[in-house]
Amino acid sequence: MTTPPNAQFRHVGLYVRDIDTMAGFYSRVLGMAVTDTGVSDRGRIVFLSRSETEHHQIVLIEGRKEEMGTGLINQLSFRLDSLKDLQTFNDILKREGVRVDRTMNHGNAWSIYCYDPEGNRIELYAGSPWYVAQPCAETLDLDAPEAEIYARTEAMVRNNPTYVSAEDWARGLAEKVHGTAQG
Repeated sequence: MTTPPNAQFRHVGLYVRDIDTMAGFYSRVLGMAVTDTGVSDRGRIVFLSRSETEHHQIVLIEGRKEEMGTGLINQLSFRLDSLKDLQTFNDILKREGVRVDRTMNHGNAWSIYCYDPEGNRIELYAGSPWYVAQPCAETLDLDAPEAEIYARTEAMVRNNPTYVSAEDWARGLAEKVHGTAQG
């Protein structure tokens, strides 16, 4: 059996009842910086991080309902080294018959959302060299050639008014996280 590409755990998504209270808690109590906010197809969403290299370590998503119970996790997320590794995982998931929720181009990353055998959602993602405000989600065809995905993504992000390079965005995030510019 071939060893899967490197997949490092990086963030968790939580369904929440009161997104403002939860974002305030993670900001005040744990010192996390809000890196983005917006509205997704599932409701309001807030991204938080304490890392100058990770866009988010926690994602808060509106929509938690009482019947969902306690401790509900939206997703476990694993960062990959490259888009090519994501395409390799796409092939592995197909071969293993894993149920895929969706594949998305977020502009700042490419993602596969799938489920483990007990229905827990997992995100496998690779970062792009660009940043655009989140949430940003377009359908992604991981069977397309790698160069084509890069070209489509670059065209998409350059048409977004929030576009900056990932390096410039990381410098700004370092300032948010640490309160001073990092050079």
